[in-house]
Amino acid sequence: MEKQRSFSVKSSKVLVFSLTISSSLVFFAFFAFWAFKITPPSHPQTHLDFNITAVAVAINPLTVQKLTGFSGNSSAVSAKGSVLIDAHLEKPDNASRNASGNLDFSALGDIQKDGGDSDVPDEEDSDALRALSENDDASGGQSIEKQVVVAKSEVMEEGREKVTPSQQEEGLISVESEAGSSGGCELTRGKWVYDESYPLYTKGSCPFIDEGFDCEGNGRPDKGYVNWRWQPQDCDFPRFNATNMLELIRGKRLVFVGDSINRNQWESMLCLLMGGVRDLKRVYETRGRKITKEKGNYSFRFVDYKCTVEFYVTHFLVHESKARLGKKRVQTLRIDTMDRGSSRWRRADILVFNTAHWWSHYKTKAGINYYQEGAQVLPQLDVSTAFRKALKTWASWVDRHINPAKTQVFFRSSAPSHFRGGQWNSGGHCREATRPLNTSSSNCYSEKNVMVEDVIRHMKTPVTLLNITGLSMYRIDGHPSIYGGRTGKGRSSNIQDCSHWCLPGVPDTWNELLYMHLQTKLHHTVQ
Repeated sequence: MEKQRSFSVKSSKVLVFSLTISSSLVFFAFFAFWAFKITPPSHPQTHLDFNITAVAVAINPLTVQKLTGFSGNSSAVSAKGSVLIDAHLEKPDNASRNASGNLDFSALGDIQKDGGDSDVPDEEDSDALRALSENDDASGGQSIEKQVVVAKSEVMEEGREKVTPSQQEEGLISVESEAGSSGGCELTRGKWVYDESYPLYTKGSCPFIDEGFDCEGNGRPDKGYVNWRWQPQDCDFPRFNATNMLELIRGKRLVFVGDSINRNQWESMLCLLMGGVRDLKRVYETRGRKITKEKGNYSFRFVDYKCTVEFYVTHFLVHESKARLGKKRVQTLRIDTMDRGSSRWRRADILVFNTAHWWSHYKTKAGINYYQEGAQVLPQLDVSTAFRKALKTWASWVDRHINPAKTQVFFRSSAPSHFRGGQWNSGGHCREATRPLNTSSSNCYSEKNVMVEDVIRHMKTPVTLLNITGLSMYRIDGHPSIYGGRTGKGRSSNIQDCSHWCLPGVPDTWNELLYMHLQTKLHHTVQ
């Protein structure tokens, strides 16, 4: 009996001891798990270095954003090569008018595409693109224009695209300008909308349209080319307000510097501003000059606003000179020296530059004994190299002489020409065109435009690029063609003007862009 009681007591002690040990183990296991959970693990950092060549071909323009979250030298390229097919408008017969008074086009809603789920065309798309490119329509814009440009980007060095030999031959490369957008709005992508509230002025309200741009006065029979308004894809475009623009330039000098295409834009600006003037006699040319293509420099004073709107001609921005070559004196282009008229531009408040129109092998004598650096006349130099050197000369002058606190600087991209069947001196024409093209490679820049962007990118002085190339490509109908002069003046009917622009017309839109940029600058300054 005593033995049984002793055994029972021992068993109870063992049981209590076992339970105590088990509880302790459970507690320690729980505590260890909790401590592990709240303590962040320490992992070695991983640095990824990428050196990527991104080449893409897409139905819609591609924008590859900068890579973030990687350390190292990430050179993933913004693959701006693209295949662009924009079915841009044709004014249909059944156009209906919307509440704002503009015409609605039933086709326009389906024209602009967002890009779909994939940026890579399938085989059927590729075949369609090839078919379009092989069947270029020369109808002057009456039927759908098929204009396809394929441009492949290679690795960029410091943000600059390398141009392939085929692109150099075509003179085209697809790029996307940072200056093409303002306030989150991509101004260079959009469509031309028929709007009967345009034009913003008429031949009767503007006495400054010279003969070369006065298409109506020269007998052009169709009138619809003046009724098109540019509409950016994702925002509203401010309508030009002459009174507001005159207030923006009150007491200032607005100066256009460049070739005859810049004179085209300058005359457009004069005409636009006249809409804010009550007494036309309060606007005059300071030296009493009448606008003609023979005289290059003009300054119009707007008395009530104490401002001037000026134009200075320079075909190349750099100095056209003469040098002795053997026993002869020959015309040369000093690509290392600014135009001699540059001293007149220095104190301007707003400067609008351009050059490109004259940079061709024909107008530069194919670069043979034409370009000059210092005292040396270069035996031969290709036009692209000379153009870049001249741009660098211009950029150095701006950085050295322009005070960005006083002067805003703009550079307008090159305006497209629309010669068909030849060039200006070999039977090229655009006479049949009476409305914008339905399609265009709207983001395709010439190689010169790419150079301009690259040079501007490396300047100390802020320069705004007015990117007008893409939107102007649709406007084959906007040129004077055979209406660039009065009849009976010895004009050759074989030479048509498909480079300059009728006024009113496309340059008015360029000035609306300029107006918007100036408004944006003022808004930021006030804030």
